[in-house]
Amino acid sequence: MRRLHDVPRRVRLPKPKFDNPFDQGLGLRKPVWVPFPQAVPPIPVVDPAACLQLTRGKCKQTCVEACGDRKAFDFTQQERIEEYDVGAIVLTTGFKAFDPSVIPYYGYGKYPNVYTSLEVERLVNAGGPTSGKFVLRDGSVPKRVGIVHCVGSRDANYHAYCSRVCCMYSLKLAHLVREKTEAEIYNCYIDMRTPGKGFEEFYNRVQDEGVQFIRGKVADITPAAGQGTTAEGGLVMTVDDTLMGGIRKLNVDMVILAVGLEAQPDAGDVRRTFGISCSTEGFFLERHPKLAPVNTANDGVFVAGACQGAKDIPDTVAQAAAAAGKTLALIDAGQIELEPNTAWIEETMCSGCGTCLGMCPYKAITRDEERKIAAIDAALCKGCGTCVAACPSGAAKQNLFQDEQVLEELEGLMNYV
Repeated sequence: MRRLHDVPRRVRLPKPKFDNPFDQGLGLRKPVWVPFPQAVPPIPVVDPAACLQLTRGKCKQTCVEACGDRKAFDFTQQERIEEYDVGAIVLTTGFKAFDPSVIPYYGYGKYPNVYTSLEVERLVNAGGPTSGKFVLRDGSVPKRVGIVHCVGSRDANYHAYCSRVCCMYSLKLAHLVREKTEAEIYNCYIDMRTPGKGFEEFYNRVQDEGVQFIRGKVADITPAAGQGTTAEGGLVMTVDDTLMGGIRKLNVDMVILAVGLEAQPDAGDVRRTFGISCSTEGFFLERHPKLAPVNTANDGVFVAGACQGAKDIPDTVAQAAAAAGKTLALIDAGQIELEPNTAWIEETMCSGCGTCLGMCPYKAITRDEERKIAAIDAALCKGCGTCVAACPSGAAKQNLFQDEQVLEELEGLMNYV
C-alpha cells in the first residue's frame, strides 16, 4: 500500500501571460518556454526579462520544483561568448518578414481584423494559439476573407523584387481557411506565379474549390459603414479589377496580407564580419549564380537559405544540402588552392603607415606590431590588387602583376607590332 507521502504532489503552475513571439503575439507563454516547436535540441529557456527570480530575486520557483531531482535550473548562469576554431562556416541567417504597418492604406495595426500571413499561419496550426480554430479576435468565425498578394514585394516604393513564396502560401491559406470555415475567399493578386512542381495543379484545385481570384491591386482597406477605426467589425477592400475594368468594393470580415521577404536588418554587419558581399536588396551575394551558387568570395564561407535571396522551403533545403556538401568536401581535402596572383609585402620597403589595413576587403592584411610592418595572409588574399594600388611606399606587390612583369609584357607587345 502506498503511503500518502509516497504519492507525487501536483505542482500548481502559473498561467501563461507573456506574448509568444513564435505565435506572432497572438498567444501567450510562460517565463520558461521552448522558443519554437521541434527545436533541436528541444531544451526550454528562461526569459530573463520575465523571470521573477532573475528580475526580483524572489520567486516560488515552481519550475525548479517541477524539475525535481534533475536539477536542470541554474539561475546563476551568465551570458558568455564562446570561440571555436573551424574550417568552414555556413551562413543561414534567414529573412525578415516585411512589416506592412509602413503601408498606411492597408490598415495593419489600425484595424484588428487585418492580419499578416505569418499570423494566420499560426491561427490555422493545430499547435497555435487557438489550437487550429480559425477565428477572429472576438472569437467569431469569419464568413468572408480577403487575401492581398505582394505586400511589400514588386513595389518600387518598398521592394521591387518578387519574394517568390507569396502566391503559393496565399493559395495554401485560401485552401485551409476554406476547408476550416467554408468562408468566401477573395484572392487579390497582381500576377499569379506558380512555377514549381505541382504548383499549377494546386492553383487549379483552389479555383475548383470556389476561391475567387481578382487580378488587381488593393488600393484601400477601410471599416465597413458604421464601424469605427478601432472597433471589431467588417472591412471594405477597394480593388482595381483589371480584368473587369473597374473598381470593386468587397465587404469582408478579415484581411490577410501576404507579406514579402526581405534581408535581415543586420546583413551589412554580418557581411563585413565575414568579408563577403551583398546584393542591392541586402541579401548575401554568392560567388557565381550558376557555377558557385553556395560559395562566397571568401573561401570557406558558404551561404544557404533565404539569406542569399527570397526562396521557398524546397529550394532552401536543396541549397543547404549543397552547402553542407561543399563544407564536407573542403574539410575532407585538408588543403585549399590559393590564387596565383596574391599580394605580398616587401618588408624592407614597408614603412608601417597602415594605409593598406583598411583597404583590404578580405581582411587579409594585419599589422606586425613587433616589426612595425604590414603582413598579408596568403590564404585570405584574393589578388584584387587594392592594397598594391594604395601603398604609398610601393611595398605592397602582387604576383603576376609586378612592374617588371608588366613592362616586359608591354615591350613584347610593342616589338610584335
